[in-house]
Amino acid sequence: MNRRMSSREFALTSLKPEKEIPFSIREYESRCRAVRSEMEREDIDLLFLSSPESMFYLSGYQAEWYQASCPPIWAPVSGIAIHRDRADFVLFDTEEELLMTRYTTVSKDTRIIPDEGDMIDWITRQLEADELLPGTVGLEMSSYRPYRTVSERFQAALERAGCRVVDGTDLVRRVRRIKSQNELGYIRRAAEIGDIGMRAAAESIKAGVSELEVYGEIVRSMASAGGENPAITLPVISGLKSACVHALASRKKIEKGEIVNVDICGVFNRYHSNLARTFSVGEPDPEIERIVRLSAGSFGLLRDILRPNIPVAEVNERTMQYYEDMGILDDRLWSGGYELGIAFPPDWVGSFVYDPSIDPSGQKFAPGNVVNYESNFYLPKKAGAPYS
Repeated sequence: MNRRMSSREFALTSLKPEKEIPFSIREYESRCRAVRSEMEREDIDLLFLSSPESMFYLSGYQAEWYQASCPPIWAPVSGIAIHRDRADFVLFDTEEELLMTRYTTVSKDTRIIPDEGDMIDWITRQLEADELLPGTVGLEMSSYRPYRTVSERFQAALERAGCRVVDGTDLVRRVRRIKSQNELGYIRRAAEIGDIGMRAAAESIKAGVSELEVYGEIVRSMASAGGENPAITLPVISGLKSACVHALASRKKIEKGEIVNVDICGVFNRYHSNLARTFSVGEPDPEIERIVRLSAGSFGLLRDILRPNIPVAEVNERTMQYYEDMGILDDRLWSGGYELGIAFPPDWVGSFVYDPSIDPSGQKFAPGNVVNYESNFYLPKKAGAPYS
């Protein structure tokens, strides 16, 4: 007599949601080749990728939860192992995420970590059985995932297997720095979604409305346009709070005469595009308006000077000279920018950052780089600080 298949067994063996892969197989294969080439250059034999951005970049993997801070029994050990001499990577994950790996990844070799025993030792034994160890192994040591105790256990297990463990955090980040045409297309779409969110902010900001209500309208409008959850909670901050550039929207009511700062990333296929604006509830004080316009004037300068491979140092020097010429340099809060692209909570700030206080070491803005620029200054009359 045949045993009836349980719902669990049926789900794990038969359910296959329609694929949601943002790029072609060919593009993912090209990314793997680029990573393996960089591994060859750095003499890394095996790279274990645990950050959400790296896992997404190589495989399409994306989830709502990455065990950033959770009980030890749910340790964040899933990840991707890529060897410089093997065309295909290995994706390690838990049984509860098996269905997700089927529709969000291009993985050809997914291995389910057993519930029993030590998960880290099991992954190490799998890598040994495939003759991917020993050798030099890179871990993403600067990623928040996995947290320190898990990372140290993983390193110790690899070292017991005879491996030399090094920090491989920056390897995939460097490969990701230059965006493909498809990636640039997604970022342009993200920018369009961000514009929709900013229009919703402009329409909803008025005296008596709470910051959270404005935030809700921004999120609703971008989601209706196909925008995804941004990697940082979008700030809507008003009045004196506007000088706190990383404050959260709250139940505070927006008042007449205040300025309101809104910082948005539109998101499409996890690619982010950033824009920020300062609004005035009613006619602004002329002196405050003057400073806001001078601060924003740096973007006109940037449009005039930008060209392929412009040195970062030149951008820093020209913008600082502009602020000095306008007489506002002493009130600078921060000006500069950072890389944008793939991002998951809790951060959309990429690994490359630039401002006049950072030695650019000859770096240039190459074609395919995507960065933002921020021009933030303290305002007179206790008005706060504008976003631009």
